[in-house]
Amino acid sequence: MTLPTPDPADAARPEDISYQAIATVLNSLDALVYVADMQTHDLIFFNDYGRNYWGAPGGRKCWQVLQKGQTGPCSFCTNPQLVDDDGNPTGPLVWEFQNTANKHWYQCRDQAIRWIDGRLVRMEIATDITDRKEMEQALKAAKAEAEKLADTDELTGLNNRRAFFNLSNQVISQALRTGEPVAVIMFDLDHFKQVNDRWGHAAGDTVLRGMAATAQRTVRDSDILARLGGEEFAILLPATDLPKARYLAQRLQQAFSSQIFPVADGTVRCTASFGIAASTAREITLDDLLRQADKALFRAKEAGRNRVDSRC
Repeated sequence: MTLPTPDPADAARPEDISYQAIATVLNSLDALVYVADMQTHDLIFFNDYGRNYWGAPGGRKCWQVLQKGQTGPCSFCTNPQLVDDDGNPTGPLVWEFQNTANKHWYQCRDQAIRWIDGRLVRMEIATDITDRKEMEQALKAAKAEAEKLADTDELTGLNNRRAFFNLSNQVISQALRTGEPVAVIMFDLDHFKQVNDRWGHAAGDTVLRGMAATAQRTVRDSDILARLGGEEFAILLPATDLPKARYLAQRLQQAFSSQIFPVADGTVRCTASFGIAASTAREITLDDLLRQADKALFRAKEAGRNRVDSRC
């Protein structure tokens, strides 16, 4: 119901003037104001804002008018939070909610009060905050996208150097606590400068993207694969010892060797050299592993390239 307008003949009475003023204020607010019986959920008062958005109550209960697809009181009803264990009002509760009927976001201020007939009712004032919420969500999405771009290699879509070090240090910290082994594979594409010099940088980019995609398909979801820069890549492998790391490196070596990339004047084949390091030592650091893997990679190149070296 809405607050009725007093009879003009009685308008001079002070109590009726106050009553009319309250009705005018509540029906003029740019916010939903309603009162519902806390036991039966019957709507006792519904202001004009509510009628404009949800229609006339028509004897229905609050959850039938305000929400969509309800067959009973809402599971998110705040009534239990508005009274103490003895059933006495506890004060206002402010919360945010997306309405299931019109999908708008509202900041709600709910409070249990005693109605004029003595029964306990819930009074809610709900202000539409959809614009603010959409802005917050857009900013959150933009922040997430910016963080993703900051951690992603633009050419290959792999983790970049920054992401590799951040993620790998987290994994190593965990390994130090659990005593699990951890391994690192570093690999460089062989004679990659010749690809750029002979077929151009566009062909080089094609090779880098193709090799990165092959590596991404080969590693486990838990492995951290990154392009460190140029034609240099690294993989950190949690819970992996040296034999398992060597097996993965050999699989990658074979996969790279069999790849053929189309370029403007024909095709390009590119191999890679691999260096591996692994440790279960509790004092190991990421820098230690990378230094050992880099030495092994250097030996693989010195030995003729397109090979795996895992000597520590």
